[in-house]
Amino acid sequence: MSTATEEHTHTFQAEVRQLLDIVIHSLYTDKEIFVRELVSNASDALEKMRLKQLTEKDVFQPDRELGIEITTNEEAKTLTISDSGIGMNNEELVENLGTIAHSGTKAFLEKMKEQGDSNADVIGQFGVGFYSAFMAADNVDVHTHSWENGTEGQTWTSDGASGYSITDNAEAQRGCSIVVHLKEDMEEFCQDARIKAILEKYSNFVSFPITLNGEHINKVEALWLKSKKDISEDEYKEFYKFTSHAFDDPRYTMHFSADAPLSINALLFTPTENTEQFGMGQMEPGVSLYCRKVLIDAKPDKLLPEWLRFLRGVIDSEDLPLNISRESMQDSALVQKLNGLITKRYLKFLEKEAKNNTESYEEFYKKFSRFLKEGIATSYEHQAQLAGLLRFETSLNEPGEITNFAQYIDRAKEEQESIYYLTGMSREAIESGPYLEAFKARGLEVCFFTEPVDQYVMEALPEFKGKKLVSADRGEIDLEDVVTEGEELDSKKRKKLIEFIENELSEKFEKVESSGRLIDSPVAALTPKDAPNAQMRSMMQAMGQDMPSTKATLEINPRHAVIHGLSNLMESDKETAGLVVQQLADNALLSAGLLDNPHKMTARMNVLIEKLVK
Repeated sequence: MSTATEEHTHTFQAEVRQLLDIVIHSLYTDKEIFVRELVSNASDALEKMRLKQLTEKDVFQPDRELGIEITTNEEAKTLTISDSGIGMNNEELVENLGTIAHSGTKAFLEKMKEQGDSNADVIGQFGVGFYSAFMAADNVDVHTHSWENGTEGQTWTSDGASGYSITDNAEAQRGCSIVVHLKEDMEEFCQDARIKAILEKYSNFVSFPITLNGEHINKVEALWLKSKKDISEDEYKEFYKFTSHAFDDPRYTMHFSADAPLSINALLFTPTENTEQFGMGQMEPGVSLYCRKVLIDAKPDKLLPEWLRFLRGVIDSEDLPLNISRESMQDSALVQKLNGLITKRYLKFLEKEAKNNTESYEEFYKKFSRFLKEGIATSYEHQAQLAGLLRFETSLNEPGEITNFAQYIDRAKEEQESIYYLTGMSREAIESGPYLEAFKARGLEVCFFTEPVDQYVMEALPEFKGKKLVSADRGEIDLEDVVTEGEELDSKKRKKLIEFIENELSEKFEKVESSGRLIDSPVAALTPKDAPNAQMRSMMQAMGQDMPSTKATLEINPRHAVIHGLSNLMESDKETAGLVVQQLADNALLSAGLLDNPHKMTARMNVLIEKLVK
């Protein structure tokens, strides 16, 4: 290919050789990255050439089309990557490939030494991606011609160790043609299928056409950089299926651009189906990170919070400071900023959908609510937005009718300072328990949460828009008195009965109180503020955790017929009265989810039945 007239040989300085050793052996964790780096460099050169064509009239080979041609040769064990970009003259070859880093190799090495393992933020200051080729190459030839007329073509050759030589090349075309002579154990990179897979993985959206042995590779457009008005719904669907390897259509499509505080182009899809519901294991993150259309990471760590792992799509930012290998982002603070910006934007998108397309949002919520609840429990900074997206039934709604916290507050009494809720296995279980009746009698609405995870969620969510969230089974709730049916047991008998019950239940309950809260139930066990309730205890048992020792408060209803009867029985048959007290107590503990051993309860019930039928 080259017709050399004179060869100029240069020796690498000691610092350059040291830097090369770092680039080749330390910076890259995957050998295939060198293909991506060379293609990315070619794309940059083509972009510069496109700008030159707009501003310069005298251009070498002005009719040469902009593109990247890649050829493999298994017989010669070479990989050639050619572009028709801006090219280089002799001085630029020495500056760009001879000294490796414009900022100075000595300064680079000094900073590397100073920062030790924390050198990722230094690496990005030095443009040495080209030298990744030596991970796979014994020798590299660069045939190049500058875009400027009147310059000579050149060939740069190096083994990446001793130095490099530059010779004239009268046949060189505009741009660069890099010939990678592969090492014996790197012959996979001269195989057509291997290179095609790498290009499809990293370079599918490069702006310029890429051909591999004559086959056009990058046929899919980078839709995230196009205007929304120029994209059809079918194009969005096809792009979603292509990038996500999905078979369903997207439920939601969010496409936006932002210039501040970061330059971002994002195209995010919410799938129709939640595969975790089908027992297919936890989803892996599905939003890929790009920089100027070049894939940086298909599954970047912490780009989005884990509870948004169901999202699919692309985020592209030119502002990302990348390390030399483009394999990770350097600035964790910037990653956090990007994480927060995208997350808030997506939650605002869901808020809008919930308001404007209620039915569609409810369908989404049925399948993806678990992720939002996971976010409430793990992401304090997003709790307020996520809490507003929760949907649930309440004591004032018909079964199947759902509402939200904002609507609850709108309906609440003017003086009401709390949002009351109950967790349970089902609406029916909650409504059949003793805790709801006190609130219904006072016209107070209670939210129903019926998924096992809900207890964790509600414990993590202290308030919503200034209103405290309070579990309706807690003993510290102070409710106003209401007029109820039934004659109250007189104070003398009540005091004596409470003393009797406390004596019988000293090991089970912290205290026994007469209650004005109960309406239809004779007794209720009220859990302390910080004690786990029924669902929490059930989950702890399932995970094999020890149950904390919890003593609840037992409240008795002094107007209930059972309590009146128990007071009389205590005077006539203390033994049977004691059994009744124990049974009522276990009934209350069972309703509260605090009864760990129901076997004694069953045996006692048989004894009471036997006494009844004699």
